[in-house]
Amino acid sequence: MESNIISDYSLDSFIKNSSDDENNNSDKKRNKADNNIGLNDVVNYSEIAKKYGFKEKNVKTILNKAKNTRSIFLGEYSLNPYLGCSFDCEYCYINGSKYADSTNSFYIKSNSIKLLRNQLKQKAKSGERAVFLIGSATDPYIDIEKELFITKDILKLFNRFRFPVHIVTKSDLVLRDIDILREINDNAILPKDIANLKSKVMVTFSFSTVDSVIARLFEPNAPSPKRRLEAMKILKEEGFLVGVSVMPMLPYISDNKTAIDEMFAEFKNVGCDYAFYGGLTLFGDTASDSKTKYYKILKEHFPDIIEPTKKIFGNNDYSSTSYQNKIYKRFADISEKYSIRNKII
Repeated sequence: MESNIISDYSLDSFIKNSSDDENNNSDKKRNKADNNIGLNDVVNYSEIAKKYGFKEKNVKTILNKAKNTRSIFLGEYSLNPYLGCSFDCEYCYINGSKYADSTNSFYIKSNSIKLLRNQLKQKAKSGERAVFLIGSATDPYIDIEKELFITKDILKLFNRFRFPVHIVTKSDLVLRDIDILREINDNAILPKDIANLKSKVMVTFSFSTVDSVIARLFEPNAPSPKRRLEAMKILKEEGFLVGVSVMPMLPYISDNKTAIDEMFAEFKNVGCDYAFYGGLTLFGDTASDSKTKYYKILKEHFPDIIEPTKKIFGNNDYSSTSYQNKIYKRFADISEKYSIRNKII
C-alpha cells in the first residue's frame, strides 16, 4: 500500500501550497506564532506522536561527527530527527542489527530543535563551516513529519545559521520545504574545500528499484519510485544538486544489466547529477528481522533466486566481496554510459 503523503493533490498543486492544504495551514500558524523557531507551544508533540504510534525521547545530542567528511555523502555531521522509520522497508538493515531491535519502535527526538539551535549557534560563532547530512539512518520525511514539522524546523535553523545541507530520503514530502531549501541555497556558506560546489543544497533519493511492482513488495509504505522521480525533476529544476542512492541493490532482482540500465535511463531523464551504489545487508533470524522478512518475500515471489542469493551471502550478513565488486563495476559502467558520476564531487 502506497503512502499517501500528497494524497488528493497533484505535485503542482502541492508545490503551490494550496490554501486548502491542512498541512500548509498548520505551517502558517506556526510561522506566525514563533519566528525564532521554538514551536513546541504550537505543535503538540505528544498528541501527534500518539496518533502515529510514536513515543517522545529526549536525547543528549542531535549531531554525529562523520569519520570521513568527504566520502560518499559529503557531510561533516549527520543528524536524524526520528528514531525508527515507519516506512519499514522489508530489507532495512536496522531490523535485527545492533542499531535497533526493530524499526517498529518509533521515537520523536522531542528536544532536537533546542539542541540543534544551541549547537549551530556555537559553530557559527566560532566560524566553523560544515555540510550537514539529514537522514543518514532514519528518513526525515516519514509520514508523521507532514504534521510534526521537525525536519522543516531543522531546515529553518540551517538557513538561519547559513549552513548547507544534504538530505537523504525516499519521500516527495521534501517538496513541501522547497521554499526553505531555496533560501538555504541562497544564504548558506560552503566549507572552503568545496566552495566551488554548484549548490548549497543536495537531495539524494533512495531507490532499490524503479519497478513499481517490485517496489510495492519491498517498500510497501514508502512513496512510489514514480513519485520520487517526479520530485527529483522538480528539485533539479530549482538548481539543487540531485542524485540517487541505489542502496540496497537487490541481488538477482535489480542488479542485472537490463534493470540497472532502466534505472539510469529514468535517472537521466529527470536530471540526476550523481548515483551511489550499495549492497544488501541482512541481519537476524526472528520474524521481524530483515533476513527473515527478505527471504519470506523471495519464497513467495522469487523462489528461483533463494539459493543463488544464499550462495553469495554464505554465512555472512553481507554478500561476498567478489559479487559486490562485479555489481559495482556493472553499476559504474552504466553510470558512465549515461554521464552520471558516482560521487557528488
